[in-house]
Amino acid sequence: MSFNAMNVLLVEDDRDLAASVADYLALEEIDVDHAYNGQAGLTLACSGHYDVLLLDLMLPRMDGLTLCEKLREQGIDTPVLMLTARDTLDDKVAGFRAGTDDYLVKPFALEELIVRIQALAKRRSGQVRKLQVADLILDLSARQAERAGQTLKLTPSGWTLLETLMRSSPSVLSKRELEQALWPDDAPDSNALKVHLYHLRQQVDKPFDQALIHTLPGQGFVLKAKG
Repeated sequence: MSFNAMNVLLVEDDRDLAASVADYLALEEIDVDHAYNGQAGLTLACSGHYDVLLLDLMLPRMDGLTLCEKLREQGIDTPVLMLTARDTLDDKVAGFRAGTDDYLVKPFALEELIVRIQALAKRRSGQVRKLQVADLILDLSARQAERAGQTLKLTPSGWTLLETLMRSSPSVLSKRELEQALWPDDAPDSNALKVHLYHLRQQVDKPFDQALIHTLPGQGFVLKAKG
């Protein structure tokens, strides 16, 4: 990953701390957007694209845990690093339940903050509870899939394929990447993925006007609404 392109959202009401963090991240060529309260942070997190969110726990207008819960409910899988003066086990458990990916206890060294950000930026969060592309919704908590309000009946393999495609949307995934998602050790044969994709399309695309699963010759597969 090139960290020149990294973009971080910092939600912190301590203006002096926020300025220090933003200045230090700028030295590392990390762009920072800043919000001073939870409501403004939620608006920015939902409208922009960020590699990592840095959330203070105690915020005016909406605390960090509530903000994180709302992001996960909306399917936003940006990794969240919670910044907090609280370091008890109960506080950390509450944070992880809300959808936090990592914790950094105040006061912290800015060098450690950089390392945590770089580690989180390499992945999307596994804490997201709902994925949505167009009118297709995958509820990970309830393990239910629906499109245009109609429940989809997916096999376990179909679920894995759909989740993999939706987490990466609108990026293209290669045949090899999808095979590894289904069969981490070794794919059974060259036609197995084709068969599973056919059955998935029967559920996700066939009954509806617009196809969401697309094959890109020589590249792979992508799930997105064309337009």
